[in-house]
Amino acid sequence: MSGLRLVIFDVDGTLIDSQAHILAAMDAAFAAHDLPPPARAATLSIVGLSLPIAMARLAPDQPDHHATLVEAYKDAFGQMRRAPDGGALSPLFPGARDALAQLAAQDHTLLAIATGKSRRGMAHILDLHDLHGVFQSVQTADDHPSKPHPSMVEACLRDTGSLPARAVILGDTTYDIDMGRAAGIHALGVAWGYHPAQSLTASGAHAILHSFDALPTALDRICPPA
Repeated sequence: MSGLRLVIFDVDGTLIDSQAHILAAMDAAFAAHDLPPPARAATLSIVGLSLPIAMARLAPDQPDHHATLVEAYKDAFGQMRRAPDGGALSPLFPGARDALAQLAAQDHTLLAIATGKSRRGMAHILDLHDLHGVFQSVQTADDHPSKPHPSMVEACLRDTGSLPARAVILGDTTYDIDMGRAAGIHALGVAWGYHPAQSLTASGAHAILHSFDALPTALDRICPPA
């Protein structure tokens, strides 16, 4: 399989627009501790990190509460997800489904996931959007160090037998780009996510996409079919 192209997707802010869900759950977690909620920009800045690291950044003066903030966030996130309209909180970005279908149909391309979500959260997304079987490797925060550590990308490479030179990560945060670069693979940024495009470029993204329509051409440019 080494000649095949591997495309690794981040989830929050790249494939799905979970901004409202994340912000509401974070506000609820801090409210449960009688703490003022983080500013919107602060919360969005930690999307993609594992929750313990995210809470340490958002509440550096509350070390005794980091673990319970994590649990309160998970509880709030899960409750919202199970609500009758919970699916509306995490829609796919425009063009994402078509792009995945187009790439999945290519004999020379494999798809994978590298996400800061938990296994349970990722399973919900696969169920919600009927994406089971699309990805040959799904890596979550439950099994790896937080981004930007390259562990998730390395696991995707092992699972698929792909070479770093034939792999690309698509993400919306500097954590995604830094993770990909640390693993020695190509990196593409997206302009519709949670970190500014200029930050992604500074981290080493080869290009910034402004729509999913641009993904196939960008992939062929930096990692042509073998």
